Amino acid sequence: MRYVNKSPTTKGLSPAQLIDERIRLHDDWRGAMLARLRAIIKQADPQVVEEWKWNVPVWSHDGLLCTGEVYKSVVKLTFAKGAFLADPTGLFNSSLEGKVRRAIDFREGDRVNATALKALVRAAVRHNRA
Repeated sequence: MRYVNKSPTTKGLSPAQLIDERIRLHDDWRGAMLARLRAIIKQADPQVVEEWKWNVPVWSHDGLLCTGEVYKSVVKLTFAKGAFLADPTGLFNSSLEGKVRRAIDFREGDRVNATALKALVRAAVRHNRA
């Protein structure tokens, strides 16, 4: 898996604008997928804070929830404390060997289970608050 470095210029832009620009720069299925995942995260937690760290979109609420990375063949959501979250629908399909984080790789044509993803985001918020 290769990271696709289509980095927006960060000077003077807010994190939300940087995420918008990352989506715009990936004018294929990856940008559309990142936009869809972002919308689901924001629906799941209207108080989520969008940040820009490590040159990737970051969503936080009382601590880091997840990052959104764009690679050549996947869009990856990495949950910082995913190993501590219940995943009854089996969304996590990457970084399964880690002791703390877990990730979901979305490939071209994948359908997003919005209900399960929202539940995972809410579980991450609850975990951060605990």
